[in-house]
Amino acid sequence: MERILGLLIIVMLMVVSCSSDNLNSSDFLAGEQFTDSNLRVILVDTLTVETSTIKFDSIVTSESTRILVGKYTDPVFGTVRTSSYMGMLPSSFSIDSEADYDSINLYLKLDSYYYNDTLQTNTIKVKRLTKTLKPKEDDYIYNTDSAEYLEDDLAVYTYTPRPTAGDTLEIRLMDDLGIDLFSKIQGKDITTSDQFRDYFRGIALLPGDDDNGSVIGFSKTSGASFIRIYFSTAEEDERVQDYLDINLDATSDPVPFFNQILAENPITPLQTLTNKEINLSSADVDNLSFVQSGIGITTRIQIPYLKTLYDIKGQGTLLDAVLKIKPDEGAYNDQLILRDTMSVYIVDQNNDLTSQLLIQDTNPVYGILNRDDEEFNNIYYEISLGSYLEELLTADRDTEDALILLPDNYNSTVDRFILTGMDGSKFSTVLELIYAIYDEDDE
Repeated sequence: MERILGLLIIVMLMVVSCSSDNLNSSDFLAGEQFTDSNLRVILVDTLTVETSTIKFDSIVTSESTRILVGKYTDPVFGTVRTSSYMGMLPSSFSIDSEADYDSINLYLKLDSYYYNDTLQTNTIKVKRLTKTLKPKEDDYIYNTDSAEYLEDDLAVYTYTPRPTAGDTLEIRLMDDLGIDLFSKIQGKDITTSDQFRDYFRGIALLPGDDDNGSVIGFSKTSGASFIRIYFSTAEEDERVQDYLDINLDATSDPVPFFNQILAENPITPLQTLTNKEINLSSADVDNLSFVQSGIGITTRIQIPYLKTLYDIKGQGTLLDAVLKIKPDEGAYNDQLILRDTMSVYIVDQNNDLTSQLLIQDTNPVYGILNRDDEEFNNIYYEISLGSYLEELLTADRDTEDALILLPDNYNSTVDRFILTGMDGSKFSTVLELIYAIYDEDDE
């Protein structure tokens, strides 16, 4: 109730700086705590916001929502390389005994995700896995894990991406593989899922060694990305075409799939992030912090002196709080694009992720990209922190928890951001608090 009334006060009062005089007196009916009191509402925008960069040891990518393949070199984050590994399973184990093998193709449907320069050509190398994909310890496979495969290529395919066109890549695979699988299924040497998994462990999709273009997303949806064996049967006057599909194996638990997402040779400060408990202060990197999904790099945010609000004379209550954190000018463009939203999470003092930041325990808090003054290079992520900071203010004990920023689908993308810290410049991060003071002693 107090929060709603506080917002009503904002509508009725002009918000001014910390040095402002009283804007209204006790005639505003806003509950008993305001009755018969002097009241003023102030804007506090000088509280320290500490930003730093951390890097998680690894990111779960066995639950990624897409297949990611590509490679490009970033001037800050280094050479970003994504490869995808997947177990596969036929839709059936029946091929007519009179059928003849024709060909084998891999189909990959673009799912509209891309990052970096799609005007450059990309290469996909298809390899055959030699071991079944399994987690090393728990139920997950991570971005830093690896898989074993044969060196010989099943295919090498070069293309110019058109990720938003909804195209499907058609990649002709080596006939040796097609004939082999066709013969074993037709001849009843393989008749069960377990037998197939034991014989054919799956495929690896790798970018070209010399690629410097983009990372492209392909759909994992059933029927969108698959291997198809074509065959035909002679009838009276024609040959009847048929096929057998081999899809991503969704029946195993855990699903044998993951994206390997690595970045090599980033700038020197990022190379110091060797474990997740290291906080690289923005003060040590030209007042910058960094975010890169898939790799696990993220910006950490703390407001260490929040309770100095209580030093303001009189009783007070926090009405609203907005954090404005700005992308570094010149660190984004049409290829290295800014997303419209970022999710906000809470980490503890060891940088272990504890929860997503919610409003009233139900609705997620997002950083929303405000582009209203983009023509003046004044764009920023706007994050509503009123409820969160109110909890911190009223808590019995101080906390060492902090906030972090993660792009949406952070385990299925390679989006990167460079953000400014708090240095007092026009591009500085700022925390704007709206604070109501009442029952202030007369001087």
